[in-house]
Amino acid sequence: MPAKDRFHNAVSKGLAKQGWQVTHDPFSVKYGDSNRVEIDLAAEEILAAERAGRKIAVEVKSFLGNSSLFDFHVALGQFLNYRLVLNAVEPERTLYLAVPLFAFQSFFNQALPQASVKEYEVKLLVYDPKTEVIVQWIE
Repeated sequence: MPAKDRFHNAVSKGLAKQGWQVTHDPFSVKYGDSNRVEIDLAAEEILAAERAGRKIAVEVKSFLGNSSLFDFHVALGQFLNYRLVLNAVEPERTLYLAVPLFAFQSFFNQALPQASVKEYEVKLLVYDPKTEVIVQWIE
């Protein structure tokens, strides 16, 4: 089993604070005969009646490496592969890439990440690792 991201628990707690129930930690999904991916979290919304039953999967990233651009390349590749698997196996579940607030404010306002997020329709979940809250959902 892959190691959990440093801010994994902060995102899990942030989701719970917003009325989500974490149903899988990690969310293991089989694709084809021999491939399995491990997405960090899966959750269902339980409080909002108008959206009850909404299902998501969340891949948590910390952006604590030496290069935010390298971290982004890895995160984007994972996100695209995981979305492909989810679309085939569990299409009702929406995938989000969870990024810390500091990375969103400093890195994601640059041209390449902005263009990539738009081009590849990456859904972002921005979290504050210190307060353990979800700051923003970007569809």
